[in-house]
Amino acid sequence: MKGLYFQKSSTNEEITFVFQERENLPVTEDNYVKLQVKACALSQINTKLLAEMKMEKEFFPVGREIAGIVLDVGNKVSFFQPDDEVVGILPLDSEDPGLCEVVRVHEHYLVHKPEKVTWTEAAGTIRDGVRAYTALHYLSHLSSGKSVLIMDGASALGMIAIQLAHHRGAKVISTAGSLEDKQCLERLRPSLARVIDVSNGKAHVAESCLEETGGLGVDIVLDAGVRLYSKDDEPAVKLQLLPHKHDIITLLGVGGHWVTTEENLQLDPPDSHCLFLKGATVAFLNDEVWNLSNVQQGKYLCILKDVMEKLSSGVFRPQLDEPIPLYEAKVSMEVVQKNQGRKKQVVQF
Repeated sequence: MKGLYFQKSSTNEEITFVFQERENLPVTEDNYVKLQVKACALSQINTKLLAEMKMEKEFFPVGREIAGIVLDVGNKVSFFQPDDEVVGILPLDSEDPGLCEVVRVHEHYLVHKPEKVTWTEAAGTIRDGVRAYTALHYLSHLSSGKSVLIMDGASALGMIAIQLAHHRGAKVISTAGSLEDKQCLERLRPSLARVIDVSNGKAHVAESCLEETGGLGVDIVLDAGVRLYSKDDEPAVKLQLLPHKHDIITLLGVGGHWVTTEENLQLDPPDSHCLFLKGATVAFLNDEVWNLSNVQQGKYLCILKDVMEKLSSGVFRPQLDEPIPLYEAKVSMEVVQKNQGRKKQVVQF
């Protein structure tokens, strides 16, 4: 039985993906479930976080967003039984790669998969659903009537966040980094309040948002990264597609919430003072926040269940690429790790 792993080079920069033979899994014990994987979604691996958490290994398992059938359960498992269809996200310290035919996982990282949801849909939606919930529900208290700016709305996360915001009755504005993205966002129903095309570098995000909100500013911003420095110090691509942090601060309304994916965000005293005058807040969207805090396990399971319910009811319609077989996972992961894909890639077993 083969599984996919990644290995860092001696320079600690290059990542190599390799298939390795795995021994048969031990007998399932305690709260663990043995799972036959039917689909596994691919996401970037945060090697910097792994280093900070002292989780680096010579070979690290790849693939964490899984959907499959329960084969066996431990003697303390209370939520599942053999033949149950489940979906979940393997924890950061999992010994097993999701890109493998059979894995062992603690029952508290899994929920039941709705019958009408396909394997690829379940695996391809679960992580971005959790991220969107974390950003819009827990970090910014989304509610009906709020105005929301979703940066890079045609991305896998952006699309789920837009759908969640619309479902909660919010007014949604989004940015598009290409003509294809713009057309994709304009086809959405319910329609967006405005799509801001930033592909040519000429659109002013702050001005467009203030114009759309009558000068009041937006209530919630979910960014896809921001520029922190002057034009001379930023890469050309980042310059063109991402707003400057001052633009975000400018377009925030009174009491607004800025949820950022920029882990190294730097705010100078004038920036903080402007946020203070608006009574605005800044929150950081950490993909792994639920995995790093065991005391929040109950909330985490509620989010997983709600994501699956909304996927089953058609609220969430994920942007998925065509599923691929396991033998193509190595090449696909190289593309995903370089952030070169747009739609979510899922391996189907």
